[in-house]
Amino acid sequence: MVGVEALFQWDLTPGAPLEDQRIPITKGSNFLHIPKQRHTESPGGLRCHTDPLETAKNGASPLSPHGRGMDFLTLFLIYSCAVLSAMALLCLCSGRRESGLARSVSAVSQALSFVIPAQLQRVAQRVLHRLFHTRSCLFVVLHVVLQAAVYVEYTWEVFVYCWELQFHLLILLLPYLLLAGNVGCFILCSRANPGIITKSNHASLVKIYAYDGVLFQKGIVCPTCGLEKPARSKHCSFCSTCVHRFDHHCVWVNNCIGASNAKYFFLYLFTLTAMAATTAVISATFLIEVVLLSGMMHGSYIDDQGQERAVDILFLIQHLFLTFPRIVFMLGFVILLTLVLGAYSCFNLYLALTNQTSNEWYKCRRHRCCHHPTLQPHDRQAVYKNIYSKGVWRNLMEIFKPPAVLESKKKT
Repeated sequence: MVGVEALFQWDLTPGAPLEDQRIPITKGSNFLHIPKQRHTESPGGLRCHTDPLETAKNGASPLSPHGRGMDFLTLFLIYSCAVLSAMALLCLCSGRRESGLARSVSAVSQALSFVIPAQLQRVAQRVLHRLFHTRSCLFVVLHVVLQAAVYVEYTWEVFVYCWELQFHLLILLLPYLLLAGNVGCFILCSRANPGIITKSNHASLVKIYAYDGVLFQKGIVCPTCGLEKPARSKHCSFCSTCVHRFDHHCVWVNNCIGASNAKYFFLYLFTLTAMAATTAVISATFLIEVVLLSGMMHGSYIDDQGQERAVDILFLIQHLFLTFPRIVFMLGFVILLTLVLGAYSCFNLYLALTNQTSNEWYKCRRHRCCHHPTLQPHDRQAVYKNIYSKGVWRNLMEIFKPPAVLESKKKT
């Protein structure tokens, strides 16, 4: 691994003479023309020579949009396909059968069924059912592999480069602190009992929540478990059990999210979002710092026709992509994770503040219910009053202290 000073010819000696130097873009490439400026010194004592280059090699610059455009486009297409595939996988695995993505996948599969052999279709259906409709550790392994890949790249390159550029140590260690907390929440969430309803605790769980008469009806018996369903409960087809205050089954922790482990999932989700956001900010800050210290935005390059052109955004992105490919790949992935997880975290925060579960939210949308009174008389039949909401603060506290815990404390 090449140090930052080797990439941009840093002069690490504070008293070194300020003679002109060439600034290579990367090993084996042509040279980037940097307009003559005053030599600047970073807080860590790194001096960057930004004098002009008198001559350049003949021929196309390897990093010009035409010289190595095909290499850049190939890498960029592979990168885009990987990002889009990861986004589709995240949406498909975190969603439900009623989601738009699931319906789109179903429509595409029906269209392909006319051209795909029946035997191959049956094999594909069994594989998909095994992946998405049965309890499996496959996505837990994928979760660990992706997390390990991000942190290996962050440790191997980003941390070392940022340390050379005198980034604050506490900022660089923040992703590791978040990782420790996230792993703890992950273990607790995946290993904890989500609130499985059994014959021994059924009588007490029935008394916790009242039936609203809309989403949850009294007297409905689970055909699999043979028990009357308490309000806010649901039978999980993955785990083959009824779960108290069922939210959803998360394939990434390989467990249901219910009343007993909702707090661990809440913290797991927010620490995971913070991990992705912190890694993205540090990596992006490093790339911006490299661009600013090198003075590339004020430079120029030689194109295929031998003409000197000013560095533009496309050239700059291409240069960063080819100079730090793994960092840019990782940055794009963690930015995608930050957006997806951030949106999902906001959604879960909304559910917590309004005392809803994902299951109840989807059921309400399926029944075309709303949680706010309407002023139109003809619409009042569709109005649904959330009887479980007790105010923002008490709703949030119910995530961390379920009613069953409160009752047991009162008895003691």
